[in-house]
Amino acid sequence: MSRIDELIAEHCPDGVEFHPIEKVCSIANNKRKPIKSSLRIPGKIPYYGANNIQGYVEGYTHQGDYILIAEDGSASLNNYSVQHANGKFWANNHVHVIQGKDELNNRFLFYWLGTINFRPFLSGAGRAKLTKAKMIEIKIPILPLEVQWEVVKVLDTFTELEAALEMELEAELEARRRQYQYYRDMLLSFDRDKSEISKQEVMWVTLGEVGKFIRGSGIQKSDFTASGIGCIHYGQIHTYYRIWAEITKSFIDENTTASLRKACAGDLVIATTSENDKDVAKAVAWLGSEEVAISGDAYIFRHTLNPKYISYFFQTNLFQLQKKSYITGAKVKRISGKNLARVNIPVPPMEEQVRIVAILDRFDALVNDIAIGLPAEIKARRKQYEHYRDRLLTFRQAV
Repeated sequence: MSRIDELIAEHCPDGVEFHPIEKVCSIANNKRKPIKSSLRIPGKIPYYGANNIQGYVEGYTHQGDYILIAEDGSASLNNYSVQHANGKFWANNHVHVIQGKDELNNRFLFYWLGTINFRPFLSGAGRAKLTKAKMIEIKIPILPLEVQWEVVKVLDTFTELEAALEMELEAELEARRRQYQYYRDMLLSFDRDKSEISKQEVMWVTLGEVGKFIRGSGIQKSDFTASGIGCIHYGQIHTYYRIWAEITKSFIDENTTASLRKACAGDLVIATTSENDKDVAKAVAWLGSEEVAISGDAYIFRHTLNPKYISYFFQTNLFQLQKKSYITGAKVKRISGKNLARVNIPVPPMEEQVRIVAILDRFDALVNDIAIGLPAEIKARRKQYEHYRDRLLTFRQAV
């Protein structure tokens, strides 16, 4: 039997009493208010809304130790947004602001609310609402403060351990990414003689000398269908595709593809529009057996190189430095096929391109496996934490 079990058995032999929020908490909703635009400037005071902290501002509506519960949000949420605010903060009118009375520890209240399924208390459809009238019906277990402190102490420790593990996993992923980037840039710059060939065997040419750029045609997302001819939209190159692809995410109707420009196996597909310099000219090598339609704001690069080799080259620091002088636009960044054709690329013999690709494929797989495994590991740890928290906060209710 744990220390907490012993305390509950000692102080609550007949079970734990549950009381509605309005009985055991003070409600400070009357102080909350929208912030004036003049105060919505970078400051040091956290500004809370339905989506947790939404920035830092000057001024505050509350000061002290409080729990904030979202007043509105997605109706699909099993657990509504709950925050613990301590000190000065600004709360807008989309959060309920409550504070435990003398017999209720605020940290205990915060953890308990994290176990609540708020859905039965919500009203509305797409944008659900937790009204004050419903919120005050939620019942809280009232244990002796000594027991509450023991629960809080255990859960605080568990939370710290979870955060530390997450930081460790993130650090491991970042280290692997840096290692991968280092070797990719080294292998594709030929500045250091780490390859099995001499530098004299590497030709430096422009992209225009080894291929041609073909502008994509107009495909809107509204044109997508459940099946048909595969297509690649430039936005998906930013958000979905990586180094290469054999299967498309989207399709369009076969009857609409006759006039569209298509990429063949081995072509590079390049997104030529972005909101920032880094993502302009992000590329994916198309390795599928069928032709795929390509949207506007993208170019097809038909070339004579190993397709993965050139796709990896488009990620290198060498390419990024060269493309900068060719980017145009302010809010929307663009680069033309004409200017991409001026970029210089090192071209070793084909067998060396294949060797470099094999090395980079292994690095990419390692980093990608960690990137996939990391969220899964974090998710597993969080489920473990939630399971332990829920068990720790499950009490036999007094009759």
